[in-house]
Amino acid sequence: MIHLTADKIFEVIERQAEYGVDFMTVHCGVTRAAIEMLKKQGRITDIVSRGGAFLTTWMLHHDRENPLYENYDRLLSIAGKYDITLSLGDGLRPGCLADATDRAQIHELITLGHLTRLAWDQDVQVMIEGPGHVPLNEIETNIILQKKLCQNAPFYVLGPLVTDIAAGYDHVACAIGGAIAGKAGADFLCYVTPAEHLCLPDVEDVREGVVVTKIAAHAADIARGHKIAIERDRQMSIARKNLDWETQMKMAIDPKKARAYREKNPPAEDDVCTMCGKYCAIKQVREYFKD
Repeated sequence: MIHLTADKIFEVIERQAEYGVDFMTVHCGVTRAAIEMLKKQGRITDIVSRGGAFLTTWMLHHDRENPLYENYDRLLSIAGKYDITLSLGDGLRPGCLADATDRAQIHELITLGHLTRLAWDQDVQVMIEGPGHVPLNEIETNIILQKKLCQNAPFYVLGPLVTDIAAGYDHVACAIGGAIAGKAGADFLCYVTPAEHLCLPDVEDVREGVVVTKIAAHAADIARGHKIAIERDRQMSIARKNLDWETQMKMAIDPKKARAYREKNPPAEDDVCTMCGKYCAIKQVREYFKD
């Protein structure tokens, strides 16, 4: 990366645009000032973004400003020409809870707010990428800051993960943070797999990560009063009351897994499950509520 010239970087960006990509993540907010602030304040995990790390090492090696920031007009010209949405990346996102909502992260966010306005002035769509690791009590603050500083531009969050010790279960930590972020106003949740921080995920890891993030998004939609989301839960409740297992499978967010559990442990009576069997609370009460 350090051997690339600014012209080569933009040449590759335009080539990808010609291929027909719809959006690009570009770490334009990683500036020399932001890096200097990060170095002075200190961090535990420094920089965990690959794009942020590539650009930081390039800038320090060449003792120059970030070419994506310095030549932002050139980037906007390409995006406008090919109708590309720019995802303004969080190159200085916190990689652990202790680094969350620090000066370097907020400095980058302020810069992205400025770049958002410049993009809109050129009719280029943007979304803002948000933090990765944030404690529960700081998530809403992060959403409020982004919406205020970036003129309510769509906010794309990676989780956020609400603990650093969920190795093997980071998709769950991601979903917890995603539900809170979504309720607070985040627009787009990025999934995390159980393999996050450990290894490359396999197909099942990806599937599991997507499903739990869909649950988080659905929970946030309910909290925000989304009528379709609320109705889906109501329909599931009706199906459960009626012991209508086929409808329950259809309404489940992961029908494949729901059906597999039921088929793995089939009940003696088709209209109940093996949790309570013949002592099914719904079935018993329904008999006496008929009158």
